[in-house]
Amino acid sequence: MLRGQGRVVAAVAAGGLLGASGRYGAALLWPTARDAFPWTTLLVNTAGCAVIGVVLVAITEGPWRPHPLLRPFVATGVLGGFTTFSTYAVDAQQLFDHGLPGKGLLYLGGTLLAAMGAVWGAAGATRAALLARAERKGGR
Repeated sequence: MLRGQGRVVAAVAAGGLLGASGRYGAALLWPTARDAFPWTTLLVNTAGCAVIGVVLVAITEGPWRPHPLLRPFVATGVLGGFTTFSTYAVDAQQLFDHGLPGKGLLYLGGTLLAAMGAVWGAAGATRAALLARAERKGGR
């Protein structure tokens, strides 16, 4: 099943190392108390979703032919390692465990809305920028 996929696996692993290191660095820079709103995780996940919106549209719809390992390295590796569903779930669980169900529900829903809005907005803006670029080049 993985025969011939060694380079892809290595690209994902290398990207994951960078992304997870970035997320860990963010957690060290902006730690969150167990009963506080987990702004760091929300911002990391939202930023990662915005970047993946840009990257995937640029790779799949852009006028260039990127290296075949770019998508697994950046999208699956770096951004998969940077964003975190497990920490999102644990952060929400801790808010509920500390008797803060309102804050927990706000975090669960707010993260979902922010993440989806970020990926859709970034993908749409990237698509519009690529279209404008193509129109400028076509008009010359």
